[in-house]
Amino acid sequence: MAARLLLRKLEQRGLIRLPPIRHLPVTARPGAMTRTLLPAPRPLAAPVTAALAQILPIHLSILATGSDRRECAQWLAQHHYLGWNRPAGENITYRADDRAGRALAVCVWGAAAWKLAPRDEWIGWSAAQRSAGLKFLANNQRFLILPWVQVPHLGSYLLGQIQRRIRADWQEKYQHDLYLLESFVQTSLFQATIYRAANWQGVGQTQGRSRQDRWNCLELPRKSIWMAVLEPRFRKLLLNLSKP
Repeated sequence: MAARLLLRKLEQRGLIRLPPIRHLPVTARPGAMTRTLLPAPRPLAAPVTAALAQILPIHLSILATGSDRRECAQWLAQHHYLGWNRPAGENITYRADDRAGRALAVCVWGAAAWKLAPRDEWIGWSAAQRSAGLKFLANNQRFLILPWVQVPHLGSYLLGQIQRRIRADWQEKYQHDLYLLESFVQTSLFQATIYRAANWQGVGQTQGRSRQDRWNCLELPRKSIWMAVLEPRFRKLLLNLSKP
């Protein structure tokens, strides 16, 4: 297990590329041990090439357990540059389909980074305030527009749709609010175009280090840090959670 986790972390940092995941992790249940198999890799679907207006309205669904979630996991494993890891802790996965029911994209949201100097300085909170308030942030852990989908402006449109509903979805699922969204963009591969177009704010860069790198000797890909404000009073609310 430790070796597998290490390999996954190396792949997340862009240092290696693993073969597609063939099955989900073993899940222990009372009195039994089960293993859920992912679908076999599928060929690319028929191309979706259109103007955005031609495929509206787009339906966003929240994935629970079942075949839809396994299918999206397989897409991420096959087509996302970071691969796929089953999210831990609080998380929501959205699937986007067009007016004809054709799959367009998968977007996974989960726990925010524990410590991130540029973000923390931008917010202005102390370590104690961060500890109390981190649950009010969500991280865009995966965003995949399926490779056979060629629709200009689709990415920023989907981000905007998610930003308008994720607070209510999070409250319904976890009974607490969200104030901010964050995302990391690997600058050697991407230019953060969809985040800029969706009015996210760039607040700095990661240092290219891992918290597991005790001697600061690993050279990891640098990523730009982007934030979206859901609650305009976020600083007042977060800084009042716990005093220094």
